[in-house]
Amino acid sequence: MLLSEFDYNLPEELIAQTPIEPRNASRLMVLDPPAETIEHHHFYDLKNFLAPGDTLIFNDTRVMPARLIGYRDKTGGRVEVFLLRRMDGDTWETLVKPGRKAQEGQIIRFSEELACEIIGHTDFGGRVVKFHYEGIFEEILDRLGETPLPPYIHEKLADKERYQTVYSKEEGSAAAPTAGLHFTKEQMQELESMGVNLGFVTLHVGLGTFRPVNVDNIEEHVMHKEYYCISDETAKLIRDTKAAGHRVVAVGTTSIRTLEAAASAKNEISGKSGWTDIFIYPGYEFKIVDAIITNFHLPKSTLIMLISAFAGREFVLHAYKTAVDEKYRFFSFGDAMLILRQSAKC
Repeated sequence: MLLSEFDYNLPEELIAQTPIEPRNASRLMVLDPPAETIEHHHFYDLKNFLAPGDTLIFNDTRVMPARLIGYRDKTGGRVEVFLLRRMDGDTWETLVKPGRKAQEGQIIRFSEELACEIIGHTDFGGRVVKFHYEGIFEEILDRLGETPLPPYIHEKLADKERYQTVYSKEEGSAAAPTAGLHFTKEQMQELESMGVNLGFVTLHVGLGTFRPVNVDNIEEHVMHKEYYCISDETAKLIRDTKAAGHRVVAVGTTSIRTLEAAASAKNEISGKSGWTDIFIYPGYEFKIVDAIITNFHLPKSTLIMLISAFAGREFVLHAYKTAVDEKYRFFSFGDAMLILRQSAKC
């Protein structure tokens, strides 16, 4: 399939720059691909589309203060180091800007207590660095690091917790699983009280979120590996949900990728952890996911390809055009979409 088949026109003014309050006051577009219907609601209406016995799966990753600003040891030039993942001990995979001058052996200083040395290159244009510090690295990073926002957000975030989900727990992501930003603790409690199960997995969002697709034939695109973990308890919850004929609803594309990477066959999944580079695009047969809660994604991105695999490319692009016409808010701080491929079991 061609990359151009996943393009759409988006007016810049529809890119949400700030989060809406309260979190679940955002709009919710509800898609039914088999019936090809589109409805317009709000996120607090989500309970009307779920039933007792359904299971919501959340990604409980937490965004690191991954953006560090430093200076070259010899020239004093300003450098941005963006942490992607810990490889081993004090060795990290990073993105360094400007990258052209970031060569092996270079020392970058962030403060008197923290510096790093570039010790290698990655296959995806990043840099491997080794940190040197005095004290506890996580505490220093919390003081010096900034929570990274996507490049299309130009407004400064007043409360950095608004780029974290209310259930975030396992620190390690370079970006937030943004579909989960719509949930409030009260809404989650309300859903649980009506009999909806809440399950949690972890996938630490990495370089793949930031890499554009640079090939015309999307099948030639290679995803960057990301670490995921699903517990035995969550896996059993999913198997029990499926066996009872209820739905597994994935909150966000990272939850989808975790569930589908961990699945061994249709409706079969077990607890496991590891690295996944699963790339889901039209033609993929879903093994676990029955419904999806997601945000609106960038044109030509792997995320819109994943959603197209679930709901059909033409229908998804029609829904996106409708969202533009109806002036929905797009991307990380934007509105949400619920995609249902089967009705709730009464």
